[in-house]
This record gives sequence, structure tokens and C-alpha cells, in this order.
Amino acid sequence: MRLRHLRLSYDYTQKDLANILHCKQNTYSQYETTNRVIPIDSLKILADLYETSIDFLVDYTDVKTPYPRKK
Repeated sequence: MRLRHLRLSYDYTQKDLANILHCKQNTYSQYETTNRVIPIDSLKILADLYETSIDFLVDYTDVKTPYPRKK
């Protein structure tokens, strides 16, 4: 998954993202290594944070531009 690359390009630490997602740092680390499934709510937060789509986060597409959001 692209989580590590995005995190580093935005200068976040794993601890920063763990705080944003309200989880432990080792849990977030497992998300990056795909050893743990990321909850949908957390994927939504990350997609908003990185201004992209969940599809991009999980390597379902190479298009970083997000879809139009519901208002």
C-alpha cells in the first residue's frame, strides 16, 4: 500500500498518524505493512488528509485525484 510513501512525503511520523486515527503506533505500523486491515473510517480520514481516494490508498488505482465528495 501507499501509506508509507504518502506519510513520508507529508513529513508525518507513524506516531502522528496513530494520533490522528486514535490508535496505537504499532497498530498504524501494521496498517502500513498490511499485517492488519485498516477500518473504513480510518481510510476515510486518511483519504481526506492526503486529498485522495480510498482506491488510491489501497492500490486499486494509480489516479491520485480524489472523486468528487458528497456535500
